[in-house]
Amino acid sequence: MGPRHVSSSFKDSNVNGGHALSMAPDPMHELCAPPAFHERLCSVSRFLSADYFAALQAEIRGLAETARTYIPTHKKGATIGYDVLRNHAPRAVGLYQNAQYQQFLAAVVGVRLEPTPAHDNSSLSVLIYDQSGDHIGWHYDHNFYRGRHFTVLIGIENANRDGTGLSEAKLLIRKTTGEEIEIRTAPNTLVVFEGSKVLHKVTPIGEGERRTILSMTYCTDSRNTHLQELARKIKDTAFFGARALWN
Repeated sequence: MGPRHVSSSFKDSNVNGGHALSMAPDPMHELCAPPAFHERLCSVSRFLSADYFAALQAEIRGLAETARTYIPTHKKGATIGYDVLRNHAPRAVGLYQNAQYQQFLAAVVGVRLEPTPAHDNSSLSVLIYDQSGDHIGWHYDHNFYRGRHFTVLIGIENANRDGTGLSEAKLLIRKTTGEEIEIRTAPNTLVVFEGSKVLHKVTPIGEGERRTILSMTYCTDSRNTHLQELARKIKDTAFFGARALWN
């Protein structure tokens, strides 16, 4: 069985210029019970309200500072780390830190969650595939913490060359049976999965296409050992550049 797709909507209460979120009342009945987390995976279409998503999309589109990564046979693409987002993307940071949003995610996965530390650049990041061949091969998301580790994605952009459909890049999941399934990452789609347990990849993007994803990580226990912290710094350096060594 593939992941269950449901519809939801979060809206920005934006009190005094803040970024607190509240559930939109009309679709609340659709999430009285959290979506089923089959195979440690689920997706939710039209997750954010139209206004909130448009503002989030504009904020991320306005970011200029990226780090391109090329790991032969494994990864090619651009990333923007939490260190940049904390200074230039208050709406994205507000969503990541929002207590109600975290409670919804916890209800989905069935365990209490907390954000991974601010010095971890992958805690909140933007993943950009905008050059022909950008991709990432089969992998598990590294878990550098004592507790279970979950990955949350929100599609920001996903467009083919003429803007009439989705890009060629596809998020693929390999189930425990060996079957591969595609998770559509149209804009404003939420994907929640236990990245350290679910094997996944993104296929290469085509010429002139663009796919942008807001990526978040949460865990059940954010403490780690010295060895885990060293491994995290090495990984962040590979993905975000040498400045990650001082985070």
